[in-house]
Amino acid sequence: MQRVLVMGSSGSGKSTFARRLSDIAGIPFVSLDALYWRPGWIPSDNAEFGQRVAEVVRQPQWVIDGNYTRHGAGELRREISDTVIWFDLPRRSCLFGIMKRIAGSYGQVRPEMAEGCPERIDFEFFRYVWTYRRQQRPKLLDYFQGLRADQSLVCFTDRIQADDYLKQIAFKQNRASIH
Repeated sequence: MQRVLVMGSSGSGKSTFARRLSDIAGIPFVSLDALYWRPGWIPSDNAEFGQRVAEVVRQPQWVIDGNYTRHGAGELRREISDTVIWFDLPRRSCLFGIMKRIAGSYGQVRPEMAEGCPERIDFEFFRYVWTYRRQQRPKLLDYFQGLRADQSLVCFTDRIQADDYLKQIAFKQNRASIH
């Protein structure tokens, strides 16, 4: 794994997972949210965002957290990645993740967010997560159809699977460093 996409619904745990995977594998972590949002929750211009993402994607190693398949060099990211990690968690898990995140970091800028974008209560965002499985999930399934046979797609349906996966990666890394 050298170029890893971590995708799925907000609140699924993908950002936490991506940062942990980055630390274990020693591969740079990149948050698409940090590249997309401007201070005050102002979205970037799509062309500008795509250019910034394309620069990152051309690097030899990365763990990229986020979806943005329609812009932000979505096709290029899929083409260059060797592994896609997909968090396909139930709605209740994602909503719980959002509420836990807000409770723990309200008013603060999370590490994977752009400067000037503090955690907040945003009912439109809750609606996005509520409708994710119906509206966004099919778009990801279509996106995954473009993966080649030499690319890996790993799907988690709960956070325990993701934790176990990280433990396996850490174990393999430790064994490799011993030999």
